[in-house]
Amino acid sequence: MSDIIHLLPDHVANQIAAGEVVQRPASVVKELLENAIDANATIIKLLVKDAGKTSIQVIDNGKGMSVTDARLSFERHATSKISKATDLFNLQTKGFRGEALASIAAIAHVELRTKQEQDEVGTSICIEGSKVSRQEPVTTPTGTSIAVKNLFYNIPARRNFLKSDAVETRHIVNELQRVALAHPAITFFMYHNDHEVYHLKTSNLKQRIVAIFGKKTNEKLVPIQEKTPILSITGFVAKPEFAKKSRGEQFFFVNNRFIKTAYLNHAVKIAFEGLIANNQHPTYFLFLEVPTESVDINIHPTKTEVKFENEKDIYAIIRATVKHSLGQYNVAPVLDFNRDASMDTPYSFKNKKQVEPGVKVDRSFNPFIDKKEASWESLYVGAKDVEIPVPDNEEEHESTQLFTPNEENTSFRTQQLHTKYIVSTIKSGMVFIHQNRAHERVLYETYLRKMTVGEAVSQQLLFPIKLAYSNPDMLLIKELQDDLESIGFVFENKTNEHLIIKGVPSHIEESEIANFFEDLIQTQKEETPHSSFSQVDQIAKTLAKSCAIKLGKTLTQKEQEELVNSLFICKEPNTSPFGKACFTTITIEEINKRL
Repeated sequence: MSDIIHLLPDHVANQIAAGEVVQRPASVVKELLENAIDANATIIKLLVKDAGKTSIQVIDNGKGMSVTDARLSFERHATSKISKATDLFNLQTKGFRGEALASIAAIAHVELRTKQEQDEVGTSICIEGSKVSRQEPVTTPTGTSIAVKNLFYNIPARRNFLKSDAVETRHIVNELQRVALAHPAITFFMYHNDHEVYHLKTSNLKQRIVAIFGKKTNEKLVPIQEKTPILSITGFVAKPEFAKKSRGEQFFFVNNRFIKTAYLNHAVKIAFEGLIANNQHPTYFLFLEVPTESVDINIHPTKTEVKFENEKDIYAIIRATVKHSLGQYNVAPVLDFNRDASMDTPYSFKNKKQVEPGVKVDRSFNPFIDKKEASWESLYVGAKDVEIPVPDNEEEHESTQLFTPNEENTSFRTQQLHTKYIVSTIKSGMVFIHQNRAHERVLYETYLRKMTVGEAVSQQLLFPIKLAYSNPDMLLIKELQDDLESIGFVFENKTNEHLIIKGVPSHIEESEIANFFEDLIQTQKEETPHSSFSQVDQIAKTLAKSCAIKLGKTLTQKEQEELVNSLFICKEPNTSPFGKACFTTITIEEINKRL
């Protein structure tokens, strides 16, 4: 029998490695930005076209590479960051595996231009699928420019798995945010399809956070600072009133490297216990400094998952530090155990003036007058003759005792139960309708029809609404502008950070507009299993979710009946737009079995 085991060709091995290192365009962005930082760059530019599917280019003013290093950088496991295995436990740089450029070059067209400061000319190298197609001297500024084009051109199956441009762009923005937060001393530029997304100037950490997430972030931040023999913690957390429904703005950095850790996330969440609802999540930007030998960052190709030597101690320190800072800045209530609370003035008497007590004397009082002779008829003054009906039989007597007839209630077709359900009788029994989901279904079909048929009605606002968002969020809204206008929204000229709304669709409360845009932006950022088939469908769902009647709202009799009637003329009344049941029925037979 012939031998069946053989070595894989280099280009195949590189493609396999690329499957771990390069999962999407954002993975390329991460590796190239980290290389630029390791090159001591002070200005880094990121240029993206078509969410990175067509082109990704990173330009830096770092120290550049020699001719030999430029060619060698595309070989597997070629690196300047480590020389022996023990160096893995004393890492001071971002990249160290020597896999990134080799993996990227295996699945894309790559052009590298680089020059060192002491050299007169630089080097240009073009690689297609791991094969060098051209290498020549070139005039170029000091530093490195690397362009990655036609990503996954030779792996069409992987390219087909990429998400929409909006989703892939969001992942790229996330990677830039993580790197930019860790290095506020570096100036960053980002352009997407020739449109400026970010221009982040050299600053301190707080200024960098505000520059990335918008000016409204400034008022939210509470500083965090603690130093222990195990670790040092710096950064910021947002005040409890700014907690969000999603985990969007949660950042942990270890030695200036972004990490993902559910364990430490839980430590921060516990520190906010009692200050935010269970379904809300705090916002934070926390930087941990630990000895390099006490953390292992080499357990995953993307280097975002790490392992700590003393994980439990770090958990306890983070929880205590965040809790202390919230109390120190009067965000959380502080208990003073040295004060006797019983000596405090009650709130109801705190600002009242002292009043002299008075003594009232009944001078007509005579204890020798017999009060028993008072007329008992006075007890019945004002009473009218009332005829009390006597039931003819026992059955009528029982019904009179259990229920008091009420002509007003007997005419009701529906009743509201616990401000959550609408109960109505049907021929076969009773129907229980979930008021929130039912209204979501009604609004969803209404808005979808308006957007597709074009019968939207807009109501002008007396005073325009001005909402502040970060630049990437404004880009998301701009992509949806045509669809939003088709349902009745009217916008003024938008700035990079503000959205000005002059008109809204009819039947939308002004108070719901901010919630709607927050939900819409979050939906665009997330990849949920129930993602819509189109942006129009997604907008309709988000609008219905934001504007639907909430649980706990009391409805009038007319509102109840209108909601029930509107639900059952919908095309799909059984479920909400998100696939949950709108109503359930209980038959007479089921009721009879229980009674």
